[in-house]
Amino acid sequence: MYRTSQFAATLLIAAISGGCSIKRVAVNKLGDALASGGSTYESDDDPDLVAEALPFGLKLIESLLAQSPKHKGLLLAAASGFTEYGYAFVDTRADEAMGDSLDRGKYLRYRARRLCMRAHGYGLRGLEAAYPGISAGLDSAPETAAARVRKADIGLLYWTAASLGLAISSSKGDPEMLAQVPAVDAMLQRARQLDEGFGAGAIWEALLSLESARAGVKPEVQQERMRRFFDKALSLSKGEHASTFVSYAENASVPAQDRARFQELLGKALAIDADRKPENRLANLISQRRARWLLARTDELFLEPAPTN
Repeated sequence: MYRTSQFAATLLIAAISGGCSIKRVAVNKLGDALASGGSTYESDDDPDLVAEALPFGLKLIESLLAQSPKHKGLLLAAASGFTEYGYAFVDTRADEAMGDSLDRGKYLRYRARRLCMRAHGYGLRGLEAAYPGISAGLDSAPETAAARVRKADIGLLYWTAASLGLAISSSKGDPEMLAQVPAVDAMLQRARQLDEGFGAGAIWEALLSLESARAGVKPEVQQERMRRFFDKALSLSKGEHASTFVSYAENASVPAQDRARFQELLGKALAIDADRKPENRLANLISQRRARWLLARTDELFLEPAPTN
C-alpha cells in the first residue's frame, strides 16, 4: 500500500495553490512519494483502524490521478489499494454478514465486486499506457496480449489480474464474469514467467484461488492443481503467510470434504506469530480472523460429522 508524509502534504498544498505547470509537477512528485514510499499499514496491528483510514488515502490517489491520469505509480497504487481494501475489508466481511442479514451480505459482496472492478480499471489503464491496445487484446487473445508485458510492469500485471480474479470470486458463478477467467489466467501465467517468486508466493496463491472458480474441470484434476499451487506458495512464503493456509483450506479442503485437513490448515494459520514479521502483520491478522470464522462454521461446511472417539 502507500503512505503520506510531511513532504507529500507540502507538495499537495503547492498543487492546490500553484499554476498549471507547477501543479502538474507537484502532483507527479506527490504521486511518486505515495507510490514508492514504504507502508505503515502493512505492520499495523489494528485491522479496524486501517479499514477506517484507507478510504481517505484511496480517494487522495484518485484525486491526483484526475490531474495526472497516466502516472504509472499512482495507477499501480490505485489498483493494489482498491483490490486489498475490497477483499480484506469488504468481501471477507460479506460472508460474515450473511449469517445476520442476507441483504447486508449481498450488498457487501456487490460492493466488493465494484471495488475490485474499479481496481481492475486502474490496472488496465496502467498497462494500456505502456502497451497500447492490450485491453482489447486481453479480451480477444489473452495469452498473446499478456506476453507483451515486460518484467518492469509485473506489479501492474499482477494487480490487474488479482483484482479481476477477486471480482470473479465475489460474483459467485456469474457466467459473464466467469468468461473472463482466461484473461486472469493469462496475466498470472505471464507474471509467473517473469518472476515466479513475486510477492513471496502471491502469484501461486492467486492461481490457487482462480482454479477453484473454474467450471467443467474434473474434481481430481482441480484438486491436484490446487495442491501444486499451494505447495509452491508455501515454499516461497516459507510458511509465514496465514493466507496461504486459509486459501487452501477454503478452496480445496471444503470441496473435497476433508474436515481433518481443513482444521489442520486453519490451525497452522492461527499458529503463526503475527508479530514475528512486522511487514506481514496486518495481512496475517486479517487472514487469522478469517480462519477463526471458518473454524466456527466447520459443522456447516462439512456434511459428515466429526469422528467420535
